[in-house]
Amino acid sequence: MSGSESRSAPTELKREFSLWSAFAFAFAFISPIVAMYGIYGLSLSTAGPGFWWTFLIVGVGQFIVALAFAELVSRWPLEGSIYQWTKKLAGDVVGWFAGWVYMWALVIIMATVAYGGAGFLAQFIGINAPTAAQQSGIALGILIAGSVVNVLGRTFLKILMAGSIIAEIVASIGLGTYLLIFHRHNSFDAVLSGPDLVSGWSWAYMSGPFLAALAFTAWSILGFESASAIAEEVQDPQRNVPKAMLCAVGFIAVVIAYASLAVTLAVPDFDVITSGEVADPVYYVLESALGSAAVKPILFLFVIGFLASFLALQASGSRVIWSYARDNVLPGSKTLVRLSKAEAQPVPAILVTAVIGALVYLISSTDVYSVLVTFTAGGYYLAFLFPLVTGLVARLRGRWEPGPWNLGKFSTPVTVLAVLWAGFAFLNIVWPRYVSESWYINWAFFVAMGAILVLGAVIRRSGKGTPPTGQAPHDSSAIKEPA
Repeated sequence: MSGSESRSAPTELKREFSLWSAFAFAFAFISPIVAMYGIYGLSLSTAGPGFWWTFLIVGVGQFIVALAFAELVSRWPLEGSIYQWTKKLAGDVVGWFAGWVYMWALVIIMATVAYGGAGFLAQFIGINAPTAAQQSGIALGILIAGSVVNVLGRTFLKILMAGSIIAEIVASIGLGTYLLIFHRHNSFDAVLSGPDLVSGWSWAYMSGPFLAALAFTAWSILGFESASAIAEEVQDPQRNVPKAMLCAVGFIAVVIAYASLAVTLAVPDFDVITSGEVADPVYYVLESALGSAAVKPILFLFVIGFLASFLALQASGSRVIWSYARDNVLPGSKTLVRLSKAEAQPVPAILVTAVIGALVYLISSTDVYSVLVTFTAGGYYLAFLFPLVTGLVARLRGRWEPGPWNLGKFSTPVTVLAVLWAGFAFLNIVWPRYVSESWYINWAFFVAMGAILVLGAVIRRSGKGTPPTGQAPHDSSAIKEPA
C-alpha cells in the first residue's frame, strides 16, 4: 500500500478524548435522567418509597465492579473492553462469546433508550399520549440524528456530552434542590415505607417487592465501563480511563440518590400513584410543583439526557463491533473495520448499530420487543461476569500482572466482592417473576439469550467468527501507547 493510500484509509483511531471527555462519555451513558426517571415509577409502584435505598446499595456494588474494571482497562486499554479483556484472560472462544453478549446488550439498550426518549420528546411537542407507532417513528428520528452526530466525529460528540452534563445537573441537582426546599410534602420517614405506605422492613417485603425494585435499579446504573470501550481514543488511557470510570459511577450514584429522594419527598399524594390513577409519578410531581407550563423546559432537558445516553451507547456498541472486525472475527470484517478518512470514525460499524436499532422499532409493539428488553439487563451483567470471573481466576493462580493503575494488595479481595455483587445482581434480574400470562415473557432472558448464543455459535461454526485459516487475528496487545 502506498503512502497516499495509507493516509486516505486510516487504520487507527484518533486519541482526541481527554480525562474529562472520558468522564463525560461515561456520565452521559449512565445519565441520571435515564437511570432515575426511567425506572422511578415502576420501582415506586412495586416497592413503595422504600425502594429509594436500592440506589445506595446498587451504587456501592457498581463502584466495586468499577474498581475491578479499572484494573483491567489499565492493563489492557483496548477498544472493545469486555471482549478484549476476556480474550486476554481466557482465550479467543470465551472472549468472543463475552463480547457477543455485551455487543447485543449495548445495541438493544441503545434502541430502547431512544424509544424512551421519544416518549419525552412526544410530550414536549404536544403529543401527550403517543401511540406505539408514533413513538417508534420519533425514536427512529432520534436514531438517525444520533447516528449522524456519531459519524461526524468526536468534536460534535464532546460538545453534546458537555451539554448533556449541564442538562443533567439542572434537571437532577438543581430541580431536586428546588423540590426539597419549596415543595417537600413528606418527612424523611417516607423512605422507610413499603408499597402500602404503612408496613416497614419485613422479610416478606425485603425478599419480594424490595428485591424486584433492586433489580430495576441494577439495570439502570450501568454504563460506567463505556469509558473503557473508547480506551484507544483517550489520551493516556491506562491512567485516565480508570479515573473516568470511578468518578462517573460515584458521582452519578450520588446524583441519582439525591434526585430520587427529592422527588419522593415532594409527592403530594402517594395514594393516586399506588392506585394507578397517575401513570407517570415524576411528571405528576413536577406538574404539581411547577405547573404545566414550566414542565415543558424540563421535558426538553430530559430529551437531551436521553439523546446523550443514546450517543454514548451507539459509540460503545460500534467500538465493540469495530474491535471484533479488527480481529477479523465477524462476517464482513473487511468492511466493518474501515475508518472514515477525515475523522477516523468506524462509520460502517456505526451504521450496523443504526440498522439493528431500526429493526427493533419494527417490533416495538410486539412481545418480541419485551423479550429483547428483558434480555438486556441480564445480558449486561452476564457480560460483566466474564472478565470478572476469569480475572479472579487469573489472580488466584498467580497469573495476574497489574497495569499502572492498580489496587495493590486489595486487588483480589475487591475482585471477589465484584464477582459476588455482579453474580447476585445477575441472578436477581434474570430470576423468573410472574409478570405475564405468556411463559416466554416470564422467561424472557433465557429465551433471548438462547437465541443470541445459538446465532453466535452458528457464526463461529460457519467460520465467520474465526480468523481465516493460516491467518492470526489482529494482535491487540501490540498496540503502542503514545510516548
